[in-house]
Amino acid sequence: MTQPRTGLNGLLAFPLTPFTDDLELDLDAFAQHVESHVTAGAGALFVGCGTGEFSSLAPDELAAVLRTARAVTDGRIPVWAGAGGGAATARAGIAAAEEGGADGVLLLPPYLVSGPESGLVGHVRYAVGGSKLPVVVYHRSTSVFTETAAVSLLDIPSVIGIKDGHGDVELMSRIVTAVRAAGGRGRDFLFFNGLPTAEVSARAYAAIGVERYSSAVHCFVPEIAQRFHRALGEGDHVTMDALLAGFYLPLVRLRDETPGFAVSLVKAAVRLRGQKVGSVRPPLTEPDPDQLRRLEKIIDDGLDVLAGLGGSR
Repeated sequence: MTQPRTGLNGLLAFPLTPFTDDLELDLDAFAQHVESHVTAGAGALFVGCGTGEFSSLAPDELAAVLRTARAVTDGRIPVWAGAGGGAATARAGIAAAEEGGADGVLLLPPYLVSGPESGLVGHVRYAVGGSKLPVVVYHRSTSVFTETAAVSLLDIPSVIGIKDGHGDVELMSRIVTAVRAAGGRGRDFLFFNGLPTAEVSARAYAAIGVERYSSAVHCFVPEIAQRFHRALGEGDHVTMDALLAGFYLPLVRLRDETPGFAVSLVKAAVRLRGQKVGSVRPPLTEPDPDQLRRLEKIIDDGLDVLAGLGGSR
């Protein structure tokens, strides 16, 4: 099976889904937001996924977001789409992504219910159906895999990787080891760190062979995200420590104050930096005025740290 273009290398970006004041889809703003990611050097885009408020989007909105992203990128970088929910919804989502020309799909967890490891693998198999589109399975929430179940995913040809949003490094290390030891497709299977503000855990994950990660920070300060990504690849711990202490850890402390801020704060930060993306759809909520002031200071402090490292302010 042909691997997706670029092998999903570089810093992976997850664009927001902009809304108008009445919370309708704003495709013009989305097009501008997508272009900003491409211009900043994203290695691939994952649209209509967690940061893009997948759970709040209707199927026709997901199709419109994918269509717009493909038109804007014009083949410059891969565009992947989100699919998920109940078994039939996930299957329809993958089929729609394939029909819409996506380069691949991030399969989000099943809706509400979970099951034993055989059931989780069965869910992925059913969702994929006869699609040839590359699929990365999101390991989190109602879809947490054991190493045995992860190895079983190798029997589904379209599944090319696992993205970890569960955050158990020991379990992920066992999964990586088991999949690699299985040989065959397991040697080239892809692993991703998909935790919120993934830069905070990036070194720990890289140490167990999970070097790819997605960056929500790329939405609003791509210069910081790209500098950290480069430092990780170069083993530049001085730069990583400076950016973690001066930007990422304060951001995480603010993010952890309110459920859903892994998305809400990102949207607010993008607005603070001058992009029109609107607010979040419920049940997510917006930061209050004090939180916005602190967020603005965190961004300014991060840019000051970057300037001190020799980056542009």
